[in-house]
Amino acid sequence: MSINRLAYNVQVEWGGDGLAAVVGGSDVVIIVDVLSFSTCVDVALGRGGTVFPFALGGEDASEFARNVGAECAAPRGTGRFSLSPATFASIRPSEKVVLPSPNGAALSVETGTVPTLTACLRNADAVARAATQIGRRLVVISAGERWPSGGLRPALEDWIGAGAVVANLSGTRSPEAVAAEDAFRAAAPRLESVLVDCLSGRELVERGYRDDIGWAAALNVSGCAPLLRQGAYST
Repeated sequence: MSINRLAYNVQVEWGGDGLAAVVGGSDVVIIVDVLSFSTCVDVALGRGGTVFPFALGGEDASEFARNVGAECAAPRGTGRFSLSPATFASIRPSEKVVLPSPNGAALSVETGTVPTLTACLRNADAVARAATQIGRRLVVISAGERWPSGGLRPALEDWIGAGAVVANLSGTRSPEAVAAEDAFRAAAPRLESVLVDCLSGRELVERGYRDDIGWAAALNVSGCAPLLRQGAYST
């Protein structure tokens, strides 16, 4: 039996498999990776920077950075830029950074020619407005995390972030989109505490990156709508 996976104007799916199932028939894809790829992109672009998503770190990412004239972000705590959003507060206008991430960045490079935006809690409203100016069939992808086995680990912060985007979109919504919006509205009065207490947040706190959550939990403080153009997110 064939299922129409794009029966609604607004849908929410999870991870790479969800993206692969719907990307071909969508007008716009919105990647949501709250902790922390999408938040880093928003902070960087808000200060005039440009971010190239890259799926894997290491020498491949460094070589790619050299080829595009960019600096390559490093693991948290080891370089000028990393997946800690605060590290992008010092980015200079027009500066370019390659940002490896197995979730948000990896999904970003799999959308092909479909217009692609990345959203977080900081810019959910701005990204929703930009998406509706591009097309009608909108797919919001909750990036999620990874279990040690490599399988998708659904991440509450990305579900809430997807719901924050959906809350600003019109049109028919899938039940999953409605559920994501409900989760966002339930969490909205206490976003930071929810992010601190969720599994991804607890992992960051244990590693000494509690401040990352404060950057990520700031709702609609940004007017940036990062759009992927020629392999890089820019405004």
